[in-house]
Amino acid sequence: MPHIIVADPIHPDGLARLEAAPGVTFEHPGNAPAGTLAERLRHADGLIVRGTPVDEALLKGAERLRVVCRHGVGYDLCDVPALSRRGIAMMITPEANAASVAEHALMLMLTLARRVVPLSEGVRRGEWRVKGQSSTFELGGRAILIIGFGRIGTRVARLCAAFGMRVMVHDPFIPAGTIRGAGYEAVVEREEGLARADIVTVHIPANDRTRGSIDSAFLARMKPGAVLINTARGTLVDEPALDAALRSGHLAGAGVDVLRVEPMVEPPAMVALENLIVTPHVAASTAEGLRRMAMDAAGNVVDYLAGTPDRDAIVNGEILQEAKL
Repeated sequence: MPHIIVADPIHPDGLARLEAAPGVTFEHPGNAPAGTLAERLRHADGLIVRGTPVDEALLKGAERLRVVCRHGVGYDLCDVPALSRRGIAMMITPEANAASVAEHALMLMLTLARRVVPLSEGVRRGEWRVKGQSSTFELGGRAILIIGFGRIGTRVARLCAAFGMRVMVHDPFIPAGTIRGAGYEAVVEREEGLARADIVTVHIPANDRTRGSIDSAFLARMKPGAVLINTARGTLVDEPALDAALRSGHLAGAGVDVLRVEPMVEPPAMVALENLIVTPHVAASTAEGLRRMAMDAAGNVVDYLAGTPDRDAIVNGEILQEAKL
């Protein structure tokens, strides 16, 4: 009888989906037996994680483990090569949080464009009128460069187009004709797009190729007075370089949902800047998004153990042949 461990709290509907699965037993933070996760994994066939890292040490005694599913799409806390060496599938919930993250990216743009935070704080201080000319701006008519045209980037593009923005897309893995066919301008040379965009929003995974890629050179190529949005991963950004670009005025603002070190231990210096908006990695965590991720994570693990995996949700697809699925 397959046994599944849910390492972190998830939406109750996800647990209900596991409970309804025939021939499956499971444990979760509300009913977990005594012992470390590593000890309990010795008897597990499947594992669902949110913020729990999965590494060689955790996997050492997990001889029965066949599948790990990340509650979300980012899997940088999971050692995928280690999983692949053991023939364990790494799965994600690809579509579950895309709409939530896309809306959050637009929220950050609007919050910066309309200076919502400082204006709201001013009202609380008793200030009703803005002195001098307003420094707010409309999104309509502005040029945006979307870096990454995947599940989230495509949704951001549609939302930006609905606001009347001029949408440019850079993604070297997507044919230019596909981008143009969707109604957007394909930007082949990223630097050319950076120089033209009023807003740059990033929707790419963090890996060996992309970590630290939003560095001083990247930021220097951005249009003076532009805005940066990052709802992807904090490790993409050189935070001291972003701090310098915001303090110098080269960038008008930035909105980020992620930081380089999470959970935040000590606020980076840039957090004190008025032209930076920071949220604590909650873009995906709407009520709807949390439910969808929990439901999909539960379904992915149950289906994989039943021999009917969703192949689109598997990160290390090469293990399927070995597993004869």
